Amino acid sequence: MNRVAALLLTTLALPFAILGLILALGAVASLVIALRVGAENPPAGPFIEVPGGRLATIQAGPADGPPLILLHGASANASDPMEGIGRRLAEKGFRVIAFDRPGFGWSDRIDGSEAAAPAVQARIIAEALEKMGVGPAVVFGHSWAGALGLALALDHPERVSGLVLAAPVAMPMPARMLVLPWYWRLALKPPVTWLLSRTVGPPLAQYYLPETAKRVFLPQQSTPGYAEAVRAALVLRPGTLLANVQDLVGLPVALAVQSPRYGDLRVPTLVISGEADPIVRSETQAIPLAKAIPGARLVLLPGIGHMLHFVASERLTEEIARFAGERREAAPLLKD
Repeated sequence: MNRVAALLLTTLALPFAILGLILALGAVASLVIALRVGAENPPAGPFIEVPGGRLATIQAGPADGPPLILLHGASANASDPMEGIGRRLAEKGFRVIAFDRPGFGWSDRIDGSEAAAPAVQARIIAEALEKMGVGPAVVFGHSWAGALGLALALDHPERVSGLVLAAPVAMPMPARMLVLPWYWRLALKPPVTWLLSRTVGPPLAQYYLPETAKRVFLPQQSTPGYAEAVRAALVLRPGTLLANVQDLVGLPVALAVQSPRYGDLRVPTLVISGEADPIVRSETQAIPLAKAIPGARLVLLPGIGHMLHFVASERLTEEIARFAGERREAAPLLKD
């Protein structure tokens, strides 16, 4: 009887032992990945000290040029918009400042999980701009950062002279998009998410990173050398993986709260999106957003997907330069 009980206990304990071994090996692999990724992708620009930590930036262009702020989307960092359009705009004379959003790239995750809200990230970005003495400035936000740019304009209008929202996520999401299988709901519980992000998460993300980089460009081909140029591997580090999940999961609730205020915006706004974007569809986001913001101008690019700042970089650069020029021409009239 004792032998049967021992065998039963061993059988029951075996799955837990295997799971423990997998998590332990994942933790070691995650540590190795984090150290390697950090060494291969060191900070590329100055840090800005703000209450609670510091934000990393990449900057280009003349220091006395008109300021242009670049804010990146999910799973990315400041290199993404900088390498797509930032350096082109710097050559046109703009002072381009690309931020690693809180928890991404080399920026601290200031305020922890609370930073998943665009309004919290907007406050932190505004504090950094105040510290730098920058603003009002034209603010560019891609994808997830469309919501961030809007929060910045709504809550800190003194820092924003104009908004350029590219493939923005800003409108409330249909409830059906929030229905997840039970195992996803379990994985998104904070303690479980924290554990996965520090064990099996980074190795799995590393495996899928090349395919993800290709998929985000559809229907276009991925730009050659894209992942290396934008330091995409920085998202593999445990803290950034966790921040990314928190930002994505928290966004629907934040948009439900934020979106009714869009009619109060008085900042000039350009909304630009690819008509063939399979990730953030223009008919559910860009088009209704442009209608919700008084005076907003909508530009739809036929056949273009989500990564318009790479596959349509010349057109986007021209649109931003023209838009910013209009803001500068209007400024003296407003002062008079």
